Amino acid sequence: MTLRHCLGLACAAALAACAVQKNPYAATNKSYKAQVKAYAEALRAMPGTTPGGDSLLGKYWVGTTNFNLRKPNYVVIHHTAQDSTAQTLKTFTMPSTQVSAHYVIGRDGRVYHMLNDYLRAWHGGVARWGNTTDINSASIGIELDNNGIEPFAEAQVTSLMHILGGLKKAYGIPTANFIGHADIAPSRKNDPSALFPWKRLSANGFGLWYDAGPLPSPFVADSAAALAGRLLTPPLPAPDDVPMATILPVDTSKVDAQLARLNGPITVFSPREALRIIGYDTRDLPAAIRAFKLHFIQQNVGMPLSDADNRILYNLYKKCL
Repeated sequence: MTLRHCLGLACAAALAACAVQKNPYAATNKSYKAQVKAYAEALRAMPGTTPGGDSLLGKYWVGTTNFNLRKPNYVVIHHTAQDSTAQTLKTFTMPSTQVSAHYVIGRDGRVYHMLNDYLRAWHGGVARWGNTTDINSASIGIELDNNGIEPFAEAQVTSLMHILGGLKKAYGIPTANFIGHADIAPSRKNDPSALFPWKRLSANGFGLWYDAGPLPSPFVADSAAALAGRLLTPPLPAPDDVPMATILPVDTSKVDAQLARLNGPITVFSPREALRIIGYDTRDLPAAIRAFKLHFIQQNVGMPLSDADNRILYNLYKKCL
């Protein structure tokens, strides 16, 4: 074999290696850079004044010296409901899908940072948390490669915790503001699934969780009214031959004492109001209850609130007041 032949084979091998190593997402990265450049140019542009226009515009654009970039205040966690990380990356790089996230974490723990944290991803859709109705503008979206019926891999959860720690520190995100997609869109979504380790995340400072140990039973307003009604029911009308003076009036102070003894301090508690205070959109109450149970109960998700569920709901509601 001649030297020229050897060199030719070496060059061919090198070209083949380059072809294999070529970034399969080069085209989408080019599109990303172009869009970022366009937004940067829009930010650099100084609004001009229109001759003869509204005088309120003033003669000059006055640029303040005191500003910075908007910061995310929520983290919304999703599962992809797809079969692989590659499938999700393809979904998030196709313009026709109109969906994206800031981070995708594979089952193996590998992290794909797909969008600058300061930019707005399309991950929440029509959603609401508390009074925030444009979730995408205020949040970071994290997608976990998971089909929705399998446990979340340990490597994946470890990587997620690392990312959450960085986001919380960088942007000062409150502990309560680490939530799930189902929390913000209870009538549409069920991710992350009931297999997601919310309790473990909360133990590390990411999201609310209820207190350990026996929880007090909330005093439900409807039950209080019913009990009070029974205790305050006036006696039957006296027979004609019994003087009215012999019918004793109800001592309401004794009723109050009985209520307190039976139920503890009287506290108005409405599950709908409690869910609303936590952040849930309660216009579809069954959906809000289902989302709450998916996050905090993680069993019998489709069932009504049980007494144990109400104790947990009440505990979390008190934390949010």
